[in-house]
Amino acid sequence: MGILKNRFQVRSEQVAAEIKELIKEHGNKVIGEVQLSQIYQGMRGMTGLVTETSLLDAQEGIRFRGYSIPELQEKLPKAPGGSEPLPEGLFYLMLLGEMPNEDEAEHVTDILQRRSHVPTHVFKAIDALPIHTHPMTMFVAGVMALQTESYFQKKYSEGINKKDLWVPTFDDSIVLLARLPRIAAYIYRRKYKNDEHIEPNGLLDWAGNFAHMLGYEDQSFWELMRLYMTIHADHEGGNVSAHTTHLVGSALSDPYLAYAAGMNGLAGPLHGLANQEVIKWIYDMQRELQTDLPAPEQIAEYVKKTLGEGKVVPGYGHAVLRKTDPRFTAQMEFGKKHMPEDKLLRTVWTIYDTVPPILQSVGKIKNPWPNVDAHSGALLVHYGMVEYEFYTVLFAVSRALGVLASLIWDRALGFPLERPKSVTTEQVRRWLEGKESIWGE
Repeated sequence: MGILKNRFQVRSEQVAAEIKELIKEHGNKVIGEVQLSQIYQGMRGMTGLVTETSLLDAQEGIRFRGYSIPELQEKLPKAPGGSEPLPEGLFYLMLLGEMPNEDEAEHVTDILQRRSHVPTHVFKAIDALPIHTHPMTMFVAGVMALQTESYFQKKYSEGINKKDLWVPTFDDSIVLLARLPRIAAYIYRRKYKNDEHIEPNGLLDWAGNFAHMLGYEDQSFWELMRLYMTIHADHEGGNVSAHTTHLVGSALSDPYLAYAAGMNGLAGPLHGLANQEVIKWIYDMQRELQTDLPAPEQIAEYVKKTLGEGKVVPGYGHAVLRKTDPRFTAQMEFGKKHMPEDKLLRTVWTIYDTVPPILQSVGKIKNPWPNVDAHSGALLVHYGMVEYEFYTVLFAVSRALGVLASLIWDRALGFPLERPKSVTTEQVRRWLEGKESIWGE
C-alpha cells in the first residue's frame, strides 16, 4: 500500500497549499446568492461543498476528474481479455487525479486482494438478523460490525496530530473497500441462495471476484460488474449518500461509521432504492398489459395512467441533469452489444423512446430524460439476478469507491465540521417584514 499512499500524500499536500492560497486571495468573493425557495426546498442548486473526485454538469453529465464516462471506458485499464474499465483504476484516478496505467491499476487490485479477509464476527452479526431482513439493512449491519477493525478509531484514541488524520482514514478506507464485496456476496448467498457461500478468488480483479462470489461465472456478467461499479462510483458531493458520508465524516467519525450512514441514505426510495422501483414498475406494467413485450402505444397509455394517478415514472428525471444520463447510455450500449434480443431490455429501450415526449408535454418537468436507474436492473435480470431488493447493495459497493476517496481528501485537506445555519419560518416572516435580518447581520 506504500506506493499509493505516498503518492496521495504528495498530491494532497500540493492541493492543500493551493486551496490555502486560494482562500487567502479570494475567500471574500461571493459565488452566488441563496434564494428563500432554496432554503425550503432541500438546498437545491446551492453551492456549498467541495468534492474533488467528480463533477456533475447539467448538460454533459458526470465527469470523474475531468473524464466523461465514454473517456473512462476508453482510457481506464481493462481486465485481461476484457473491454470494460476496472473500478480499481477509477479509484486511483479519483484519489490521485491521474489516469493510471495497467501496472498502477493492478497495484490497487493487489492492495485490495491482500486486505479482503472478513473477520468471522461480521458474518455472525449478519446471521443474527432474520432472513426476511432487507439486504441493505444486513449490509449496513455488516459494515458496522466491521468497524471493530478501525485504525482511525484506534489512532484517534491514542492521540494523533490532525494533519495526520488522513493516514488512518486512508487505511480504513482501503480495508473497507477490500472487504465490501465479500460482505455483499455473503448477504446475497445467505438470503437468496440457501446460505451456500462461495469463497473469494484472490487471482481475480475486485469486480470480477465480486461477481464470482455472487455465483455468476458468465464472463460478460463480470464485464457488467466492472462497468456497473465504475459508473455508479460517484456523482459529485451533493447527493444523499455522498453528502451524508462527508457530513458524518466531518465529525471525525471513522470511515466505517461515515460510510454506513451514507448507505442508509442510499437505501431511500428517492436515491439508490430507485433502481428496484424501476423493475417493479415494468413488471406491474407487463402484468396489467398481459405481455412481456408491450408496444409503444401500450407503454404510452400506461405512462399516462401512472402520471394521472399522481405517481412518477421511476428512472426518469434528475435533480441536476438536463439530458439523458450518460450512465444510462453506457448500459444501453452494453445491452445492445451483449443481449440485443432480450425482451425486458427492448422494453426499457421502447420506454426510453416513449416517455420523454410525454413528460415534456406535461410541462413543469425540467428533465424528462432517463437516469442511471432506468436501465441497470434490466441488465441484472438478464443474467438471472432477479432479486431486485439486492440491487441497492450493488450500488452501495460501487458508491464506496467515490465517497471513500472523497473522505480521504476531506481529512487530507483538513475540512472542518460541517454546520450550516438554519432559520425558523417565524424568523423568515420577520425578515420579509423588515423587522429582522435572516442572515444574523
